[in-house]
Amino acid sequence: MAGSKFAPDRGLTARMVSTMALLGIVYVAFIIALILVGLPWPVVLLVVVGFALFQYFTSDKLTLYAMGAHEVTPEQAPQLHAVVDRLCAMADMPKPRVAVADTDVPNAFATGHSEKNAVVCATTGILRRLETEELEAVLAHELSHVAHRDVMVMTIAGFLGVVAGFLTQMGLRFAAFGGGGNRNGNGPSPAVIALAVVVVSAAVWALSFLLTRMLSRYRELSADRAAAYLTGRPSALGSALTKITGDMARIPSRDLRQAEPFNAFFFTPAFSKSGFTMGQLIATHPPVEKRLEQLAAISRQLGTGA
Repeated sequence: MAGSKFAPDRGLTARMVSTMALLGIVYVAFIIALILVGLPWPVVLLVVVGFALFQYFTSDKLTLYAMGAHEVTPEQAPQLHAVVDRLCAMADMPKPRVAVADTDVPNAFATGHSEKNAVVCATTGILRRLETEELEAVLAHELSHVAHRDVMVMTIAGFLGVVAGFLTQMGLRFAAFGGGGNRNGNGPSPAVIALAVVVVSAAVWALSFLLTRMLSRYRELSADRAAAYLTGRPSALGSALTKITGDMARIPSRDLRQAEPFNAFFFTPAFSKSGFTMGQLIATHPPVEKRLEQLAAISRQLGTGA
């Protein structure tokens, strides 16, 4: 965050470092465990390194593609670019690429593994619903994710879960359809190895899932704080948050279900109207009430000059 005028957050930095350190330990243990249960080490390296490089360098493109988003020029989206230009000047940070996702789900997100390839995206739904000051507050929230580099950390942290999930699925399929007796009679059978891989991968997936969700909840509060202090209008961010969460109830369930996989990157999560609610342990965002309380406290602080 060198040079950025977004308020620094030592708590976020500490959490990012500790999360990456813990995931690093789990990552190494994961590789060792896969080799010990009988998976050939060239296969382990191919899968792990291949997935890592692919996700790291294509995360922005994959996210935009999955969301049906596309980059826009200043001529195509003059208001959106004007807001981003103004915020980047205020924050003294490089301007990221700007994109629009054609969906009525009112939201915004940032993606990319570095400032150089970062993308800030707004949906057509949020552009139709928010006033300029509210949109500015939401985009300041997203730009703070880029400045704090927590988008990069979330991209890297999510990688381990992707690999573990992939190996779990492959192991289950192999155990169900390809597991036979051991050809030479020595050591465990392929089915036993496959089941062992499933157990190890499932445990790694669960741990990485919980660690990234804990970081995700804190980084949203941090981004709210940074946006509120940068713009000096926490009430505008609170208004946008209230408006967006209220309008979610009027979005078709099909659209919300399509957006749900990207909740961790959204300004506010998309929930389908299926009656399912996530507990605090696995939620990607803190409760709306907690976010509004924090913004109200910042508003009082700014109002008293404290």
